[in-house]
Amino acid sequence: MSDTTLTADRLAQTSSPVLDVLAGRWSPRAYDMDAPIDETKLASALEAARWSPSANNSQPWRFIVARRGTEAHRVLVDALMGFNKEWAGSAAALIVAVAETSAADGTPIRWAAYDLGQAVAHLSVQAHHDGLYVHQMGGFDAEAVRAAFDLEERFVPMTAIALGELGDLSALSEPLQQRETAPRVRRPLDEIVIAA
Repeated sequence: MSDTTLTADRLAQTSSPVLDVLAGRWSPRAYDMDAPIDETKLASALEAARWSPSANNSQPWRFIVARRGTEAHRVLVDALMGFNKEWAGSAAALIVAVAETSAADGTPIRWAAYDLGQAVAHLSVQAHHDGLYVHQMGGFDAEAVRAAFDLEERFVPMTAIALGELGDLSALSEPLQQRETAPRVRRPLDEIVIAA
C-alpha cells in the first residue's frame, strides 16, 4: 500500500461537513526516520499553539521540543512506555505538552489541561495542513520527563507528541501495521451530545 493510498484511506467519514484539514487529520505510527524536521513547519505549528484560545489569556502551556539526533530526543524516547517505544523514536521531533497547573504564586489554574488541549489541537491541525503528521501519546513516564527537564511541580507533562513526515508502513511490526490500517471509527453524535 502506497503512502498516497494510505492517506486517502484515512479520511474521516463524517456525518456533517467539516474542513478538509480536519477530515484528513489522523495519527500515524509510521514516520520517515531519515527526513529531518522542517523547521519552518515546526515553527508554524508552535505558533498556531501559541495563538490558541486561552481562558483569561493565561496561556498555561509549555512545550519541550526535541529533534531526532539530540540528547533531548533520546531522553524523551527513553521516557516512552509500551509499544510507543517501538515506533515514536522514528519521528523527526518529539514534543511533550506541559500544563501550568498553578501560577507562580500558587493560585490554581483550573482550566490548564483544557487550554493545553486546545493548544495541541491547533498545533496538530496546523502541522497537518503543512504536510506533517502528529501522533499524541499518553504512554510516557511524566515524572522522568519532569526530572530530566527540571520542571517545577506546578508544570505537569500531560502528553507526548510525535511529529514528522509519513514513513513506510512496512517498517512497522505486523501488529502496528494492522492498527495503522484499521478503519477509523468515532462515536456517533447522539452518543456524545448530552443535550441539544
